[in-house]
Amino acid sequence: MTSVQTPGLSRFNHLPESAAQAELHEVCASSAWGSKLIAQRPYASAEELLLASDAALAELTAEDLSEAMAGHPPIGRPKPGDPTSSREQRGMAGASEELKAEMLELNLAYQEKFGHVFLICATGATGEQMRDAVRERSGNSPEQEREIVRAELGKINRIRLTRLVESPADSGEEN
Repeated sequence: MTSVQTPGLSRFNHLPESAAQAELHEVCASSAWGSKLIAQRPYASAEELLLASDAALAELTAEDLSEAMAGHPPIGRPKPGDPTSSREQRGMAGASEELKAEMLELNLAYQEKFGHVFLICATGATGEQMRDAVRERSGNSPEQEREIVRAELGKINRIRLTRLVESPADSGEEN
């Protein structure tokens, strides 16, 4: 199997450690996850990076997961000026005021029960799908929810890492 390095992956492989850590922190706020990925550079392919991400995510402790979740804004309230959270939460952008209010209420109840934001891979999901997911998942035990959060975080990290390594070598993201 041949490995093809995109300009973005090559750029990532050659970044100084602090710059690579900063880019990975934009993907996932867990410093343990980022450190594990930095330690394994260089990557021969995007798939190798994604597999390393999956392995690092599987090893995160509950505290590491909490750190990762702290980097995510609540659904329906993307970080102001952050194109990534706005893009990922696009499904809520056109939601009715009623749905936005319901999501706020559901988010608060979820956070009260689990002690962290409701985390879902929102890319491509409608506001109604996200609402239905928070309703359904609110009935989970903390242990069940922790593993669902880990899986959702894995999906988010894969999307964000793919964007990172597929971006031009100058890293000028435009969408």
